[in-house]
Formats: sequence, C-alpha cells, structure tokens
Amino acid sequence: MARRAVDSMRLVSPKVASPRAAGKYVVGMPMWMWVTRSTSSYGPTSAKVTAGGVTVTATAHVSTIRWDMGDGTTATCHGPGTPYSADRGKSTSPDCGHRYERSAADQPDGRYEGTATATWTVTWTAPALGDGGEFTETRQTAFSVRVGEVQVLN
Repeated sequence: MARRAVDSMRLVSPKVASPRAAGKYVVGMPMWMWVTRSTSSYGPTSAKVTAGGVTVTATAHVSTIRWDMGDGTTATCHGPGTPYSADRGKSTSPDCGHRYERSAADQPDGRYEGTATATWTVTWTAPALGDGGEFTETRQTAFSVRVGEVQVLN
C-alpha cells in the first residue's frame, strides 16, 4: 500500500537548473549545481491510501542527488544546491559544485553528457497495524554541458 501511495504522488525527475544546456563552462572554474524545488521534483510530499479499513500514509523527500558529470567523475549533494549569483564571483558552491579538469572538445558537439539522479527517501506508517518503514526510489534527469578551455597569450 505504501508503494501505491508513492505512485499517487507522481514523483518526477530532478529539475536541473544548473548546469544549463545553453551555458558555456570553463576548465578549472567552479561550477555551481542546483535543482529547482517543487513538491513533485524535490518534496516533501505526502499521500494516503486506504484499503480494508487500513490507512497508510507515505511521505517522500529527496535525500541526495548524485551528479554523474559525464567526464568520469561524480558528486553527491545532500540538498538542492545553492543558486549561483554574479556577486559570488569565482567562489565555489557552498554545498553542491564541481570543477571540470579537461575540455569536452573530444566529446560529441563539445559537450559532456551527464545525469542527475535523485534518491527519494519514503517513510510510511500504518497506525492501525502499528507498522511503518522506509524505502527509497530514484528518478534521473539527463543534462548536457559545454566545457572549453580559455588560453591567454602574453
């Protein structure tokens, strides 16, 4: 019944706000990564299902987002990430970031193809039965990022 409750929540893949497909990123520069939060893409969200006089309540929230950066590295973030703003300059993200070490010039279209995988933690209770538990679900979003080098001649 808990899984039926989760199905009714219609949990979706993370809504990647950064890295942006239209963005251009530079080798060695900090990249800030974050997702847009909504109840269906990040939580928390809850649902109840009743059958045979027993009600199960399930609550889901994203506990981690694992970023496969497309260059052979991964980053695991324990929150939605902090949106970047220009006043942050070249600082690193306080909670969810990456730094590419090589250009994507040898990749198709000069882009790394990555994924953001959200792990949803679901807790459920069935008070009439004195029962409850926890399980996880995952949802994944693909992203594409153009990474180049900046060379300066003196």
